[in-house]
Order: sequence, then structure tokens, then C-alpha cells
Amino acid sequence: MTDAPMKLTVVGAETPLWRKRMMSVISHGLLIGASILMLYPLLWLLAASFRPENEIFTSASIIPSAWSLDAYFRGWNGLRTSFGVFFTNSFIISIASVIGNVMACSLAAYAFARLEFRGRKIWFALMLMTLMLPYQVTLIPQYVLFRQIGWVDTFLPLIVPKFLAADAFFIFLMVQFFRGIPRELDEAAMMDGAGPWRIYWKIILPLSTPVLATAAIFTFIWTWDDFFGPLIYLNRMSDYTVMLGLRTFTDSTGLSDYGGLFAMSVLSLVPIFVFFLMFQRLLIEGIATTGMKR
Repeated sequence: MTDAPMKLTVVGAETPLWRKRMMSVISHGLLIGASILMLYPLLWLLAASFRPENEIFTSASIIPSAWSLDAYFRGWNGLRTSFGVFFTNSFIISIASVIGNVMACSLAAYAFARLEFRGRKIWFALMLMTLMLPYQVTLIPQYVLFRQIGWVDTFLPLIVPKFLAADAFFIFLMVQFFRGIPRELDEAAMMDGAGPWRIYWKIILPLSTPVLATAAIFTFIWTWDDFFGPLIYLNRMSDYTVMLGLRTFTDSTGLSDYGGLFAMSVLSLVPIFVFFLMFQRLLIEGIATTGMKR
């Protein structure tokens, strides 16, 4: 007598198709609702820039009752200085800061990650300690220094420190990425007669595009959105950045142009969105692979 294998059939173990579809519809509905909730302030800002002035704070709808571009014309030309000047100043400071940060921080990170020199670990630890210093701690000494050398009321205090590897966060980020690049590439290049500078330029930089793009994107966004730095060092309206220009639409006496403020706020977001969309893939890749062994 041969014992036949017993088959156990569990009734209802497989989820019905209609239930799977219902769960999918519910989950997607919740995600769409959460997305709309998070995007509502931005959508309201966009709608307010097209509304008549008397309806801005009387309606919570994201669809204006009447569409008008008057706020954009007022915002662009309503101040003593055209808002295009503020955009130009912000672009100059932001692009120069991106170039300075990428160049200086990558050089410093290459030295910490690949070169051997006395006190390297101590200097790296001191560099990391600067991450713990609040910006307000060094604000007054920096202002006194820049004032003594005549840099106040110029763009130099906002740009020159970027060329001196002053952002320790980006140095740390690049060090972790450079350490993931195989050292065998350096050794092979040295056998071919390449020096440290050539290794950095021909090997390290081409393989570090994701982390360089990550540093560039964050530098651009943080510099473009910076309000405190330009507020301290720039006093002439012709030197104002976009963030300082937006502040001029509000007046403590009550004479404020909120329509122009919202319209220019919408325009100020466009460069950030464009810059982010252009380098989105490299940004995600840089964050995902930083510190990983490949």
C-alpha cells in the first residue's frame, strides 16, 4: 500500500481580483489627495498672481474668478529698479557660487580622500567641526573683515568664500564619493607618469559627475534662496537679489503690493525648477551612490 501525498487546499488564500483593484484605487486616491494637499499652497500662490488685488485674501480657491496679468507687469516694472536687474544679480551670484563650490570643494575633497600628507586626519576633523558652527557665530567677524577690506556693498563677500572651499558639507559629501572610486585607477595612472593634478583632472572628475551635479544643484538653490547674506552685505537697490527684491513689495506703512509680490514669487521659482529638472537624474544618482563601494 503506497501512501499518496496529501494536498492541502486553503480556501480563500488568494486575494480576489476585485479586492486588489479596490485597494489599488484607494491607495492611489490617498496619494493623489496628499499630493494635492502639499501642492495647494503653491497652486494658491499661482492663482493669486492672476487674481485682482481685492480678491487675493478673500478667496481660498485655486481657480481665479478673473484672469489678469497686471500683477506681473506691476511687479516687473513697479519698483524703482526693474525686477530684471534683481534676476541678473541673483544669476551672477548663484552661477559664480556654483563654479566656486564645485572647483574648490572638489580639490579639497580630492586632497583629503586620495593624497597623503601630515595631519590629514586632524585637518579633516577640524573641517567637520565647522559643520557644527551656526552661521551667526562667524557672521560678525566676517562682516568686520569684509568691511575693512572694502567688500561691503559688493558681490564679493557672497562669492569669494565659495572659491575658498568654505562649505564643509560639500567637501564631506565629495570625500565619501571619491573614496568609492577604486585606487587601482590612480596606481595605473601613476605608472603611466601621471601626477596628482592629472589624476584629479583626467580620472576623478570624469567619474564624479553625479556628486558634482549634486553639489551644483544644492549650491544654486541655497544661494538663490539666500536672504540673510545679501541683506547684510548689499545696501544699494541696484545690487539687490531676487529675495531682497521680493521684500520691497511689502511696506510697514501698509502700502504693499501683494499681487506684484506673488507674481514675482512665481517667477522666482522658475529658475530653481528648471535647474532641478535639468540635473534631476544626476542628483538622485549622486545621493544614492555617495559613500557606496562600487
